Amino acid sequence: MSRLGKTPLQIPKGVEVKADKDGHLSFKGPKGTLEMTLPKGLTLKVQGEEILLERDEKEMPAKAMHGLFRSLVKNNMIGVTDGFEVKLILIGVGYRAAAQGNKLDLSLGYSHPTSVEIPKSLQITIEKGTAITIKGSDKREVGQFAASVRAMKPPEPYKGKGIRYENEFVRKKDGKAAKGKA
Repeated sequence: MSRLGKTPLQIPKGVEVKADKDGHLSFKGPKGTLEMTLPKGLTLKVQGEEILLERDEKEMPAKAMHGLFRSLVKNNMIGVTDGFEVKLILIGVGYRAAAQGNKLDLSLGYSHPTSVEIPKSLQITIEKGTAITIKGSDKREVGQFAASVRAMKPPEPYKGKGIRYENEFVRKKDGKAAKGKA
């Protein structure tokens, strides 16, 4: 048995969990609804206020999948109650962000405008034109959208300009002039 997979999960208050015999799960809470499907060999049992994932070793010999799907179930329960949030910071002269309708317009020093389509399930807020906050109930979708925005202009190591996560540290390198002195 997987150590993580066999530990039960507490169902938060206000969350409704439904499981079909096919392995289809749905989570309903104050922040919305999420759905997922379990692979063959995993079954979900709801016992009062706890959820337990059980693995049939004949159909699913991999222990890692047991722990992985327990974590995915936990993330879905957190997502429908509290939600997930990622903050991005734009660092650079003239770097700006603006949300217009369902598009995120970014001014990143390119000669052409850069815009990204915002998924309907995410909420974007922009503070002072340089701080982007991405909120949503699906952890994978929030993280993927934040990574795609960051990929537009990742931070470079010489001046540190670009798009960073809020607590990201970028180690700066010395330039050519510093190498010539040595």
